Amino acid sequence: MDSNNLAVLEALDSAKTQWYHAKAVVIAGMGFFTDAYDLFCISTVSKLLGRLYFSDHVTDNPGKLPTNINNAVIGVALVGTLSGQLVFGWLGDKLGRKKVYGITLLLMTVCAICSGLSFGYSAKAVITTLCFFRFWLGFGIGGDYPLSATIMSEYANKSTRGAFIAAVFAMQGMGIIFAGMVSMIVSHLFLKANPAPSFKENHVLSVQPNADYAWRIVLMLGAVPALLTYYWRIKMPETGRYTAVIEGNAKRAAADMGGVLEIEIDAEQEKLAMFKSSNNYPLWSSKFFERHGLHLIGTTTTWFLLDVAFYSQNLTQKDIFPVMGLTQKAFQVNALREMFEISRAMFVIAMFGTFPGYWFTVAFIEKLGRYRIQLMGFLMMSIFMFIIGAKYENLATKENRWIFATLYGLTFFFANFGPNSTTFVLPAELFPTRVRSTCHAISAASGKAGAMVSAFGIQKYTVSGEKGKIKTAMIILAVTNMLGFFCTFLVTETKGRSLEEISGEDGNKDKPKTRMTSGEGDEVIQT
Repeated sequence: MDSNNLAVLEALDSAKTQWYHAKAVVIAGMGFFTDAYDLFCISTVSKLLGRLYFSDHVTDNPGKLPTNINNAVIGVALVGTLSGQLVFGWLGDKLGRKKVYGITLLLMTVCAICSGLSFGYSAKAVITTLCFFRFWLGFGIGGDYPLSATIMSEYANKSTRGAFIAAVFAMQGMGIIFAGMVSMIVSHLFLKANPAPSFKENHVLSVQPNADYAWRIVLMLGAVPALLTYYWRIKMPETGRYTAVIEGNAKRAAADMGGVLEIEIDAEQEKLAMFKSSNNYPLWSSKFFERHGLHLIGTTTTWFLLDVAFYSQNLTQKDIFPVMGLTQKAFQVNALREMFEISRAMFVIAMFGTFPGYWFTVAFIEKLGRYRIQLMGFLMMSIFMFIIGAKYENLATKENRWIFATLYGLTFFFANFGPNSTTFVLPAELFPTRVRSTCHAISAASGKAGAMVSAFGIQKYTVSGEKGKIKTAMIILAVTNMLGFFCTFLVTETKGRSLEEISGEDGNKDKPKTRMTSGEGDEVIQT
């Protein structure tokens, strides 16, 4: 099949894997490390916030945040993330990936620090300030999704592109692990410095005097990884695809990519004009929907359904851990001890369930393909969640807690060796260069809408810790995952093909098809 591809694009597709590819994975991946840390560390400290600011000292769940405040503290960052995805995704196509890439990291750094410095004369004022800064923290996090995915897809060669994009996203698993580990270490250090009797023994001393510093330190430490990679992020050159296809400067694209990759590239400025004119159709056009409408529906629906389940798993862990016997009941422990036990349980689940799944995807995505991994992940998540829901009364006992923990951990494993990774990869490959960042942003924002359904809807079934409600939530999530399984049929496999072949930018989708017969009598379609 003849190709109308530019030399700079073909050179990027065929370039051997080099040191700069690995460097780009780390630079982009540290953004996702920070994203995950900032989004999920709030689960380790939300009950401490309840003890500090809303403790009534009379219930069996002392200091539990009121439901509306709990939803706001956890969900406001997701609202910011959705907004940031749409804004920065659009800017990434209009202004360039590089120009706005550093802004997202800077915004995350500043807002992580400010979240820990939340102030006020009353509990309501402190929580309001915290929610304000976490919204803008989420706004910066949102920008990282489309920009990191798009940059990595446009740097990588076609034989390892899926693995590289998945490796960037796999840093989310490291972020979740560190969120648990850092919270565990901080709470342990404060426990050693401020021992206190349990709530049951002494109501007043159930919260240690210096516990207010603990949650602030955990939130502020989210700025560290972002700061460490900020310099390298602003030094990254613009992607060759954006410079050539959008800016129309094939010569500079060749120079930029030749400067960081060991490849020789012809500029082909004359051929560029023809390439641009054949792909100059807007996002909301009949040509776009003819080529990519089903793909966009597929990426948005699968990401939405996945995040309903994935964020329900992560954000409600703290409420399920006591039922599983991995943490003590709130009335049995003091505030910092409760924070330590929640963080420890989160760390264990992430280390043995969440983290391996990401890297299984990196290892097998170029062998099995995105499509099969996504189908398998949705199916297995649905099966395990249905078992947990159907057998919940038997599993939620001390005798069966390790069976429960194993099944629960497997839902995390197949989320990440499955749709949580592939829904990030596919939108970075399926759409044309000029709208790639925007389409990824729309898909990711749909996912965050699903996360908001989890934060504001599914959580009400688990926050009380009642067995009947948790059982109902698991059945709902099992059905959600099965819907994701069927919506996966709207996307297509992308492994082993260039971005331009997948999107039709190379012109082959516009060529007339002719039919001929091979020497063996088989009918062949030729372009």
